Amino acid sequence: MGDDDGLDLGGDDVSGAGGPAKKTGGISGLLPNLLKFVAIGLGALVFIVTVAAITYNILNGRGESQTVLNPTAEFIGTRPQYAAFTLIGQLNTRTRDRNHTVVVEMLIEYDLNNNAAATELTARVNQLRDFTRNYFASKYADDLRPEHEEELKVEIREILNTRYLDTAKARNILFNKLDVMES
Repeated sequence: MGDDDGLDLGGDDVSGAGGPAKKTGGISGLLPNLLKFVAIGLGALVFIVTVAAITYNILNGRGESQTVLNPTAEFIGTRPQYAAFTLIGQLNTRTRDRNHTVVVEMLIEYDLNNNAAATELTARVNQLRDFTRNYFASKYADDLRPEHEEELKVEIREILNTRYLDTAKARNILFNKLDVMES
């Protein structure tokens, strides 16, 4: 017995009984292996498609969101509170076009708890009345229509803060009454 006894070097495996042995492999052995790889490939394909579909739905927003946001709701902060200076009272004057009369009652809002502002506004009450009367007398009736009211308030506030008030600052202008009547 030599080293070549256990090896089939020639490809003719002869068993001890003297007859040819069955060959393994071939087409009949290839088919189960091929079906196994096809099944693994189909399983992987189904898994990939499922993961891709779920990811696509989440990214496009069709998945359920964990938080509910209201996009139309604006941030609503707290509005500051102001003190109101009301001593100007109600004033009557004619408009610039002379055929309309204006009745106005204006309030000036200033910082709450600002005693210096309250003192200054009270000391200048006659100047503020004169300014208010002259301001509305310089306007045409068309300038005093309700759609221009916000512009009037901004303009009055700017004039008061730059020309009439030193330490006090007008924060807002309100009209209790702003009536324009044809005479």
